[in-house]
Amino acid sequence: MKVFVTGGSGFVGGHVIEALSPQHTVLALARSEKSAAVVRGFGADPVSGSLEEVDAAMLQGVDAVVHVAAYVEESGPYAAFWEANVEGTQRVLDAARAAGVGTFVHISTNGTVLDGRGQRDVDEDAPYPDHQPLAYCSTKAEAERRVLAAATEGFRTVALRPCFVWGPRDNTVLPAVQRMAKSGGFLWVDGGEHLVSTTHVSNLVEAVKRALDGAGGSGRAYFVADDGDLTLREFIGGLARAVELDLPQRSLPGGLVRGIAWSVEGVWSVLGLRSTPPLTSMAAVLMSSDMTVKTARARDELGWAPVVDRARGLRELAASA
Repeated sequence: MKVFVTGGSGFVGGHVIEALSPQHTVLALARSEKSAAVVRGFGADPVSGSLEEVDAAMLQGVDAVVHVAAYVEESGPYAAFWEANVEGTQRVLDAARAAGVGTFVHISTNGTVLDGRGQRDVDEDAPYPDHQPLAYCSTKAEAERRVLAAATEGFRTVALRPCFVWGPRDNTVLPAVQRMAKSGGFLWVDGGEHLVSTTHVSNLVEAVKRALDGAGGSGRAYFVADDGDLTLREFIGGLARAVELDLPQRSLPGGLVRGIAWSVEGVWSVLGLRSTPPLTSMAAVLMSSDMTVKTARARDELGWAPVVDRARGLRELAASA
């Protein structure tokens, strides 16, 4: 099979390439020579270009697309999220259909149905909220809608929804914790007692492989998560211990932290500052919300199950630190 990967130089995309390249021909979109060298190192043949210019010619002869690329910054202008997450996804979708690609696997997020008020044991029947507090979540939800709606006979689309993806080379969850701890801005919210589901990157990659093998339905979304939910204190504390990072014990109520975050981001916006604020609304919402999901659909329809448990994942993370 010939597989085209976007976002291949990143955390999840790199692991996807490494897993697929021994058995498949993998092409990876690369917007720079640096990115080309990275994806080549993972085992893919780089295709020069970006989400802004991807077209059918780049995908000629491709059997499947794994669309990983996204704007996952903690903060930033809404237009940047929309351009990358919605318009970028639409361009890859259009190019794939025009090139006759048969399968489109979209890396989505549990945040597509996050309403910011906390959710327990959510399954795929949960509706998209009318209002989502985070630009990342709302734009990823719109991108997912388009992917699932694009399914037709001969063009199979699947959306995978991981939660708090973690593991070796993580460039989202752990780096954010490290940045806040280094700046003195880290604190627990509501004591870190909110329950969450998490997804080791290898468990997400396993779902990608299942989807590429033809398992599951078309136009379907699937939650993918590790076995067992845990508190944010247990999850983040475990990551921190794995990399020998000491975290402070101070805690503030969630409502207060959210208010502070919105205010800080407002100041950054007024002043035109381009750096990441010491406390972001994304961090505040995620740290003050329950977010647990059910994975029965992925197990039943994809034949998927986690391949790495949390204890093993933490040992590997510590070894790679």
